[in-house]
Amino acid sequence: MYEDFTTDDRWTGQPLRCRWKGNVVAIATRHADATDIRFDVNGRAVWIAMPNMAWVEQKRRTGNVITDYLAAQAAGRYLKQSIENGYDNGREMYTMTVAEVLEQAEAVVNEAGHTSNLPPLPVYDRDARPEDSLGRLPGETDRL
Repeated sequence: MYEDFTTDDRWTGQPLRCRWKGNVVAIATRHADATDIRFDVNGRAVWIAMPNMAWVEQKRRTGNVITDYLAAQAAGRYLKQSIENGYDNGREMYTMTVAEVLEQAEAVVNEAGHTSNLPPLPVYDRDARPEDSLGRLPGETDRL
């Protein structure tokens, strides 16, 4: 779904490959009441900040929780829409509102049919080589 997708930039027409990289609770990392979802967009780190209050509101409204999988999918859907609508201006971080998180989460669940149908994370690429994403491997001095 939205953990690994390609979409075209509205203004340049350039294809952008977006891959989910991880979820980080931002309370400790940047003293924010948010959960940050990291994507790699053509090699550039892009963070989608989702307010933690959305988790509380989701539970209050529906009785269900936002799982890590659902958060990643909702953030990816938001990122895809932002790029397609021309809102991707090269920023490193985008901040969603509580209402946007709930709207995106609901849309993802509707598309998937149920949270049990969401793709598992992390995304594994059987053909990936560690040095492609990590650069130099430990103990290697002659590379890069």
